[in-house]
Amino acid sequence: MQDHLQRVISEDGRFFGLACITTDLVAEACGRHDTGPVATVALGRALTANVLLAALLKDDQRVMMKFEGNGPLGKIITEGSSSGEVCGYVAHPHAEVPLQDGRIDVATGLGRAGFLTVTKDIGGSRNYEGTIQLYTGEIGEDVAYYLTESEQTPSAIGVGVQVNASGTITCAAGFLVQSLPPADEELIARLENNIRELGQLTAFVLQGKTPNDILEVLFGEIPHHTLLQQALRYQCSCSREKMKKALLTMGKDDLSALKEERPDGVEVRCEFCAKKYVFDEAALQAIIDEL
Repeated sequence: MQDHLQRVISEDGRFFGLACITTDLVAEACGRHDTGPVATVALGRALTANVLLAALLKDDQRVMMKFEGNGPLGKIITEGSSSGEVCGYVAHPHAEVPLQDGRIDVATGLGRAGFLTVTKDIGGSRNYEGTIQLYTGEIGEDVAYYLTESEQTPSAIGVGVQVNASGTITCAAGFLVQSLPPADEELIARLENNIRELGQLTAFVLQGKTPNDILEVLFGEIPHHTLLQQALRYQCSCSREKMKKALLTMGKDDLSALKEERPDGVEVRCEFCAKKYVFDEAALQAIIDEL
């Protein structure tokens, strides 16, 4: 099934929901970064959560999430756009922790002490940034906690990634349901019950279910209609020009020394997508001349 996202809203306008399949883009991200099992699930959940947050934005806006925990994975950074593009990386892709009740323990891998920072690029020079302490380290719960505490929007989020014994990603998916003011406690209770009825998200999707099927279960008998269906993909916003700007920040003296040390040129690697950009001696000299 091709990665895509679907958005619905209740007929009374009090609730809206998003659901997505992200299996292919998560597989591409983890392949690019050669992640181990713990990093695969953690990064996959973070990428999926970023897809959901980015879908709340307007055209050409972007959102970055930075998870910084005290666990062996270190930090996880993801970035996504309202057009359905997302990328990300984990600081220590081969970090491992013991299984917890036979399952990959993301919370211990990321750490339960630390921070989640969400930065929204809303156009021009305007950025909105919010930071909370990690709530559980499980990714989805932390993002829901951020939306409730920092943006005052009660939200339920589910993100799941399943990896088989060979390390292959068999499924990645997510959903988000938000309540808009004024709160309707009766409908909230019905939605909470429907979330419980959905059960394990990855198991549901592995039955061949789609984002539409997920939302049909979540909304149940609550009248609703579809607002959007959107393709998703792993796509980095890096470019040679951005890598050049990174080199410019080194300063003239350090760049001159680097050019002398590496007469064959330097290779700059994008952390988000692992793409490599080579700047030969002439290119480095041109950058030095700019300075």
